[in-house]
Amino acid sequence: MNTPSSTQQPPVKSGTPTMLLIARIARVLVGLIFIASGLIKMNDPVGTQIKMTEYFEVFAQDLPSFAPLFHGLIPYMLYFSVLMCAAEVVLGVALLVSYRPKLTTWLLLLLVGFFTFLTFYSAYFNKVTDCGCFGEALKLKPWTSFTKDVVLMVLILFIIGHRNRMKNRPTGWLVFTAFALSVGLGVYAVRYLPPWDMLPYAVGKSIPAQLKPSEPLRFAYIMTKNGKEERFEKYPTDTTYKFKEMITLNESAKPKITDYRLWNDAEGDFTEQSFQGNKLFVIVKDANVIDAGSIPAIRALVNELKGTTVTPILLTSTGDETINAFKQKFLLDLPVYKGDATVLKTIMRADPGTWLLKDGVVKGKWAHTQTPTKEDVLELVK
Repeated sequence: MNTPSSTQQPPVKSGTPTMLLIARIARVLVGLIFIASGLIKMNDPVGTQIKMTEYFEVFAQDLPSFAPLFHGLIPYMLYFSVLMCAAEVVLGVALLVSYRPKLTTWLLLLLVGFFTFLTFYSAYFNKVTDCGCFGEALKLKPWTSFTKDVVLMVLILFIIGHRNRMKNRPTGWLVFTAFALSVGLGVYAVRYLPPWDMLPYAVGKSIPAQLKPSEPLRFAYIMTKNGKEERFEKYPTDTTYKFKEMITLNESAKPKITDYRLWNDAEGDFTEQSFQGNKLFVIVKDANVIDAGSIPAIRALVNELKGTTVTPILLTSTGDETINAFKQKFLLDLPVYKGDATVLKTIMRADPGTWLLKDGVVKGKWAHTQTPTKEDVLELVK
């Protein structure tokens, strides 16, 4: 009769190596996604601030009992945006280098839970149609954003289930370095504009070209008849069909810019004229909170450009009384034109800032901390 050996090893559970491999892959995937998302948004923290402010304004409207709280937090949204983006980068790096894995995974779950709530709210109530998850680099529809966050949550829960197999490695210096570099990027972007300008008003972009579709738009028509839906490439001539929905087949061909319009009360629409010749726009979004220390350099530039081929213009969304008082206070002799506040925030993240166009093509863009010289401007419009 055979007896089992005292040195016989216990049977290895089937599937364990596979589960560990999946957990490692999930850890790398989640880490890279969080790092990419954080860095892309940190490249433009003012854009993240605008998006978070939009969320909080929606919450204040939908939850009036908490409106004072949400409105009270809005002035601090820029700080919150920088810290949130830095947290994404830091937690992504910590996950990759296995720094304090238990704490890291739970913090990731908390953060992605917050994002999941925001994207679900956007999708279900159709309140904020772009979550801003990847800044201006990648636009996701609300339900797509929500699905992405649900997948991330499942992956993080899977990682948590295997976190006891993750060794805590002494890589705190890497995590601290990631924090310092990401915050440094955010501070630079706030002070000097985003290093990588992904907006449609970036240097080199043609505004008139982006106001037009890149190719003729094609549509599909969803019609109903006898309780059944049918799809047509051309609108049917059969009048017994009832229209239900029209779908754009080539979404990417839509104009990149749809809301650019300039005007003033005296002359009316100024949009087309803004594309003629050389225009230097001094953009003032909010004259009440302007960086006054930057105005002398802007005033000197405006005065030096008079009589040249470049026409300086003050572009604002501020009311007439406020902007006229602003001009008098800072001795700015400039014609004033208006633009939509959202458009001006998209054109220029800084306040104030200067934006140079030549025949509708963006030749230069500067924050108030780096106002160009007359020679710089004239060189760009040669």
